[in-house]
Amino acid sequence: MKSSIQSAAITIFSRAFFRYYIITMRPYLLFVSGATGTAGMAFSPVISSVQIWMIFVASFLSYGFGQALTDCFQIDTDTRSSPYRPLTRGLVSRFQIGGVSIIGLIFCVSVFAYYNPSNIILGIFAGIGLATYTPFKRMWWSGPFYNAWIVGVLCIMAFLAGGGILSDIIKIPNIFIVITVFFGYANFVLSGYFKDIEADRPTGYRTFPVVYSRAAAAIASDVLALLFITSAVLTFAFSGEGYVQLLFPSLFLLIGFGAIILGQVRLHRVQTDKGAHAAIVPVVHSYILILTGLSVLQRQTWIIPLLIFYGFFVLVMQLRPTQDQV
Repeated sequence: MKSSIQSAAITIFSRAFFRYYIITMRPYLLFVSGATGTAGMAFSPVISSVQIWMIFVASFLSYGFGQALTDCFQIDTDTRSSPYRPLTRGLVSRFQIGGVSIIGLIFCVSVFAYYNPSNIILGIFAGIGLATYTPFKRMWWSGPFYNAWIVGVLCIMAFLAGGGILSDIIKIPNIFIVITVFFGYANFVLSGYFKDIEADRPTGYRTFPVVYSRAAAAIASDVLALLFITSAVLTFAFSGEGYVQLLFPSLFLLIGFGAIILGQVRLHRVQTDKGAHAAIVPVVHSYILILTGLSVLQRQTWIIPLLIFYGFFVLVMQLRPTQDQV
């Protein structure tokens, strides 16, 4: 009763709601969509600095708005796995979080569509995907892939907003960066399920580790990680023509490969939900490092901003509300 009263008393224009919504967005994971949009944009012919920053901001915020929206449909399992979140505590309502999230996503899609109207259609599909993700998460075979295609669409939208042509997305190396995003994010999703097994099992979420055990899910994750690394290497191999300065992109990728290997090794050692974050954290780092390296390969002048970007990611990750949640 107390939580309901608190929720009703808080308006979306209050400082308290703003603080609660920021927590719901998971600021430490906004860098995931930021890196995804940056990678898509790096492979486009974008030249305007204003355009670059607008696409980056829309990409960066899209994860938070999308995550907050999907949280509205997963309160049952989140109440068990993430009791710290304002939505599960009843401090804010689904209507409030969902409404602000939809408005935020409309803003992001509008930015992408301003630079390329084709993004309206892609944005609608991505929005529908976010709203319907929960039923697919309940099925062991679909969750990671269903989530990954939505993030892959974000990469394509950033590419189009940067001046790319839709028909060019299937050309090499553009198609490789999209595939890299797809498998990299799918692996992040699957590894993320390891922290929610004890909450997903009693609430009917038949994720891969719930159905087939942590050991089997770790092997499946290894396959996704291998596909992620392979597609990244192919992207790198077909993107370097005309570039002499390969040092920084190579370092990003090598460190990213080291992080993903560390994450996979740790994933095989996970015994409880509480210990899963030790494996998930390097998986997230690898995703951002590898996409950043591929972005720098295409855009040498972005090295300093992207180093700062990664530095902020490391800082914000350390400030997340609970260290066992990623």
